[in-house]
Amino acid sequence: MKMKKPQTFALLLALLLLLAACATQRPDGFVHLDQMLRSATYDVRYYNGDNFVGTRIDGYEAGRVLLSREAASALAAAEQELETESLRLKIFDGYRPQLAVEHFKRWAADPHDTRMKDRFYPDLEKQDLFRLGYIAERSGHSRGSTVDLTLADAGTGQELDMGSPFDFFGPISHHDTPLITPQQARNRERLRNLMIRHGFRPYAEEWWHYTLENEPYPDSYFDFPVR
Repeated sequence: MKMKKPQTFALLLALLLLLAACATQRPDGFVHLDQMLRSATYDVRYYNGDNFVGTRIDGYEAGRVLLSREAASALAAAEQELETESLRLKIFDGYRPQLAVEHFKRWAADPHDTRMKDRFYPDLEKQDLFRLGYIAERSGHSRGSTVDLTLADAGTGQELDMGSPFDFFGPISHHDTPLITPQQARNRERLRNLMIRHGFRPYAEEWWHYTLENEPYPDSYFDFPVR
């Protein structure tokens, strides 16, 4: 029997609503890190607004961090190793919705919004941040197995001195930079070696950025919100 136009429209609308609902649901393979890690601390910059854009980023509806279950398990093993060294993990970001990446793109296209330039990219022009690899059109974070983090003293919570702060865009944040002190280089190497031992690979331009080698969703870019 041929469907009438109103019925067809209603069916299509219901299907679109169902697809939209599915897109915003967290897949079963993702977990909150605060349910997996015992001693880590969190400073979710894209939620609290303390970031290079200067405001809360779209898609971050809570100050929590999500990762794939596999990446979270590997990070839990790294955390356990740190407990013998009086250190803890401090985590800035994990899974990042594509919605957040679109926010970054809109911000980069606005030449007048440079309020955070002095703090985060003093020697670069914002339109060059994509070309230089500091921001991506499609972020590996959206696949769910990339984490931004540092090391901190377990007692005081003080971050180890890495020579540049999280999300500082410039050569001083590169792993191979000659612009930092020997102690700062050792601190970075300590984090790097820990993460490599537990199955993560570093990103050359950002000392804080690590991706699980055997990530479970290598070709998927998710867009559900962080809640």
